Amino acid sequence: MDFDVNYLLAQWPALFAGLLMTLRVSLLAIGFSLLIGVLGGGVRALRVPLLGPAVALYVEVIRNTPILVQLFFIFYGLPAIGLELSLFWSGVLCLSLWAGAYQVENVRGGLATVEWGMHEAAFALSLRPWHYFCLIALPIAFRTSLPAMLNTAISLLKNSSYLQAIGLAELTFVAVDRIATDFRALEMFSAICVLYLALVALLALAAGRLAAHLQRPFRP
Repeated sequence: MDFDVNYLLAQWPALFAGLLMTLRVSLLAIGFSLLIGVLGGGVRALRVPLLGPAVALYVEVIRNTPILVQLFFIFYGLPAIGLELSLFWSGVLCLSLWAGAYQVENVRGGLATVEWGMHEAAFALSLRPWHYFCLIALPIAFRTSLPAMLNTAISLLKNSSYLQAIGLAELTFVAVDRIATDFRALEMFSAICVLYLALVALLALAAGRLAAHLQRPFRP
């Protein structure tokens, strides 16, 4: 079977719609997962009673079960207890919880690198624990753990392809749907490979710019 460029161009509107859906669900999930990571990482690093073990249990459950099982549990299982979510928000919730578990460990690892002297200095300046965490420990931890956080974000972006299993019309779903009707697997899979590579490259570029900005010396 020859590679048909004209067919690929004809399918571009559908692929573009799938690309936009992938971007929407991925960007929202990345934002929510970072929030989960900061809150959960802080709870674990500060060893908050009750909450600390609960976050640790959440991390272990998510990291030791397949993401596809988690997706099916959210989309098919939660309605049994009266919590029914749309395709879109089921995908966002699944990806956020999955990546959030890894971001918790990324943030906790970054917080572990903060020197104890920083805490003593903050205590000497009569800073509240919350101020120390937000203004001193978290910025240092963020810069240290940025590469690991980027890897998790990239994995989240790629794992958004699992959402085609519940029928969300993201990039992979569009490609598989066209293959089922037109039998042009070479063109469609080539297209989505290029698009995923472009998305990952853009995400890595943005993170690299942010890392370079954070490494610049402070000038009052």
